[in-house]
Formats: sequence, C-alpha cells, structure tokens
Amino acid sequence: MVCLRRFLLGSFQLCLLLPFAACASLKCPGSKPCSDRPPVVLIPGDLGNQLEAKLDKPSVVHYICYKKTDEYFTLWLNLELLVPVAIDCWIDNMRLIYNSTTHMTEAPPGVDVRVPGFGQTFGLEYLDPSKRSVGIYFFTIVQAMVDWGYMRDEDVRGAPYDWRKAPNENKDYFLKLQLMIEEMAEKYGGPVVLIAHSMGNMYTLYFLNHQPQAWKDKYIKAFVSLGPPWAGVAKTLRVIASGDNNRIPVISPLKIRSQQRTAVSTAWLFPYAHTWPSDMVLVSTPTANYTSKDYQRFFKDVGFEEGWAMREDTEPLVSALEAPGVPVHCLYGTGIPTAQGYIYTTFPDAEPSTVLNGEGDGTVNMLSAIQCKRWKEQQKQPVHLLELPGNEHVAMLLNVTTVAYIKSVLFSP
Repeated sequence: MVCLRRFLLGSFQLCLLLPFAACASLKCPGSKPCSDRPPVVLIPGDLGNQLEAKLDKPSVVHYICYKKTDEYFTLWLNLELLVPVAIDCWIDNMRLIYNSTTHMTEAPPGVDVRVPGFGQTFGLEYLDPSKRSVGIYFFTIVQAMVDWGYMRDEDVRGAPYDWRKAPNENKDYFLKLQLMIEEMAEKYGGPVVLIAHSMGNMYTLYFLNHQPQAWKDKYIKAFVSLGPPWAGVAKTLRVIASGDNNRIPVISPLKIRSQQRTAVSTAWLFPYAHTWPSDMVLVSTPTANYTSKDYQRFFKDVGFEEGWAMREDTEPLVSALEAPGVPVHCLYGTGIPTAQGYIYTTFPDAEPSTVLNGEGDGTVNMLSAIQCKRWKEQQKQPVHLLELPGNEHVAMLLNVTTVAYIKSVLFSP
C-alpha cells in the first residue's frame, strides 16, 4: 500500500505543503520514509553498464599495453581503448576463458574485472564515465524520474552486472538483487517496479522464475520490459561468425570477433527453436545453410566449437519462457529494418555479402519481442504489450512515449 495513504491527515496536509526533500524526512507508520510512488530497480542489457579492470599480468600482447595498474580503470565504455593498436590491449583484457570441465569462464591471468556501482545509477545512465553523448543509456529515464520526485541511489537504483556472462555464472548477483529489492520495499513501504532493457529482461525473467510466488506478491509491483529478446536475436550469429563492430568504423569486425566469441551471453541469445521457424535460414554460405536446428554444425564450421558448449550450458536457463508471475508491461520497437538472416560469399572470415532484414527495432526481431504475449494465458497477473513504431532498440530509452508509459506505471494505483 502506498505509504502516504497511511499518513494521519495532519501529516499528509503538511507533506503537501513541503518540497520533496523536506517531505522525504517525514515518517510513515513504522518509521518508513514518506513516498507516494514505488521504488524502482533498473536492470541493463548486454553492454549496458560500465566495467572496470585492474591489471597485474604476466605478459601483454603489445608493448604499448599496460601490464600492471595500481588502480581500477574503465574497461567499458572507454573510447580511448577502442582505437587501432590499443584495441589489442582491450581485447586481451576483455576476453573470457572458457573451462570445458567446470563449464565456467574466467578472466585472463592477472586481469581483475569488476562491476562498479551496484545499487547506484551512474554506471548505466552513461556507459562512458566522461558522459559523452555517445554513451548515454538510462540517463533520460532516470532524470525524468528525478523530475517526478525520485532520488538517485535511493528510491531508484541500478542493478548492473557482468553482461559477458549468462545467469548461471552470476549467482551472487541475484542474491544481491534480491536483498536490495527487499530492503527498498521495506524502506519505502511498498513493492518495487523492475525496469529492464534488452538482455536485462532475460536476466529479470530468470530471477523471477527462481523466486517463490509469495515473495513476488510481496516485493514486486510490476515488471516493465523494454526491447526484450525473449526468443533470441538473429544478429548473434553474425557476431560469432564474422564479428560485429556496431558501426564503429575504426574497429575491424574480424579483430573484435575474438573477444565477442568468448562472451557466453552471445551464444545464450542465439534464436530459440520454440519461436523461430525451423525452416528459416539464419546464415547461408556457399556450402551450407544454418537454421535454429543447426547450431552445433555452425559452431564447428566457424572454428569455435566451445561456442556449442556455451549454448548447451545456457539454452535451458529461460528457454521455457515460464511466466514471471508479476504484472508485465512489454514495450517493443517496430518499423526498423532488423537482420533476420545473412548470406556469406566468403565464410566465415569476411563480412556477409547480403543482410536479409525483417521486422523489429534494429536489433531485436519482432517475433522475439512479442513472446511475452503468451503469458496472458499462463498467469493471473495482467500482461500489457505496447508497440513503439519507429523506435530503435536503444533509442526507445530516450523517447517521450517510453518515459510517459513508465510514469503511468509508477503512479498508477
């Protein structure tokens, strides 16, 4: 129940006359802070929060690379590291090493990677700490919430994680997330709204699927899902096959491919057979065609057989698309050409000669994003879908329709 509604009439009238900062110091019954809105946790997507590293390496790949650092430095996003030559150092620090015995990954020797700012918003408002416009991410949404009376790192918090990995390797993260949600709900007198973007939706679904229904009923008011890749995305096959420089011209896709392949989350987001037509060709080459049924052969043919082990490790994590058991608001972009297949003349060590586009937001294919509709018949909690025509995958976080919709969820009864 909203905290203000439990105020004594005199305290409520006083609260209306005070600015928010003063009102926040008042107490509801049980000594809880005054609040007329639910607390919010933001869960970013792939590449969606900062990473830092500290080095003490036995060797380096190039003489210009740092072998040892006294302090942590920004590994992602640091544009100064994504330039020719320096990118070799970045790739070597950013890559993961897969252990086929433990089915886990680890950093290269002497590389310590950490996720800064759990419980804070800075690491996902801007991906680049210098706050360059190229790295803007959740800032527009957070700033709007501040304008509505929220306070950064108090009743709106971020839940960043190591997005190179899939949920099976981030178990400590989910414990921290659970405890933070419980703390915020207790502190602000009501359940929490989860707002996730892109792969963060898969993380959120995994998390909710592992919570008892009684816990969700008590602590979660709603789940706002932005650009969700519920059934995977076709572009992941290009990433594994020939690399993807995300339209950064100074970066060679083939060079960055060596790092991108080691990110387990890429294989996790391959298209899922439960949704993608079994006869839809995702990659076509002079010698073979690959559908969602051909991943083992695909990984072998691109010379990355570890990728098949990664896919086997991660495919079961949310493949059932089990209903989350909370109210869901599923927003997805449409009207942007979105790759759903690739034709290679030279495979795999060259860019695709043709990209076959379908419907989506430029990254997530529409047939994947709309899979939340299946939950309408699987749970008693409401499931709402909202199409955002002309909205690109990341740009949807910046547009007024998304912000207005979030506001309606936060301030609804």
